[in-house]
Amino acid sequence: MIKFDSGLYFITDSTNYSEEEFLYRVEEALKGGITLLQLREKNKSTKEYIQLAEKVHALAGRYNVPLIIDDRVDVALAINAEGVHVGAEDMPVKTARKLMGNNKIVGATAKTVPWAKDAYEQGADYLGVGAIYPTTTKVKTVLTSTDTLRDICNAVPIPVNAIGGLNPDNIDILSGIPIAGICVVSAIMKADNPKAAAEKLRLKAKDLGLC
Repeated sequence: MIKFDSGLYFITDSTNYSEEEFLYRVEEALKGGITLLQLREKNKSTKEYIQLAEKVHALAGRYNVPLIIDDRVDVALAINAEGVHVGAEDMPVKTARKLMGNNKIVGATAKTVPWAKDAYEQGADYLGVGAIYPTTTKVKTVLTSTDTLRDICNAVPIPVNAIGGLNPDNIDILSGIPIAGICVVSAIMKADNPKAAAEKLRLKAKDLGLC
C-alpha cells in the first residue's frame, strides 16, 4: 500500500467553478499544505470525470500528495490514482480492494463501530467518520457524535478521519480524540484564499497532534 498522511485531507467540490478556477483552488490548497486529496464529482460523465481527474492527478503529483477518487474505481484505475474512497451506497470495500489491488489506498465511510469494523475487515486502509457538524455539500448527512467517533478510533487499527462541517473555529471539539486527521471541503474550497485557509487548518491540526 502507498504510504499516506491523512492529517489534512481535502475533498473537492467543483460546483459553481469554472475548470480553470477549480484547478487554481486545488493547487492553492496543495501549496497550503494539504496532505491527502480527494476528487469528488457526483454529476460528471465518466469521460468528464476522467479528463478532470487526469489534470488534478498531475497537480497533486507535483506536490507529492496522493490522489483519492471518490466512488469510482473505474476512474481511479483509468488515471492510475493512488486510491479510491467508497461510501455506504457505493461498491463494497472488499470489491474495491480486489479491483484496486493491494498497492493502492482504499478508504471507506463509517458511522458506527460495527460498520467501521466491517470496513476494516474488508480491507479499508482508513475511515472517514461524520458528519461531525452539518455540511453544505450535496451529500446526505447524518450527524455523528464525538463519542461515537472516539469509539470507532478505539475499535479499529487503521487511521480514522473526522469529517463534516469542520473549520478552524470548531475543530477543537476533536481535542483528545485519537483521530488521524480531519477532512474538509468548504473550509478550503469556498475560502477567499484557499492557500491561507489550508495553512491555517494545518496549524490547527498540528495543535491537535495531527499532521
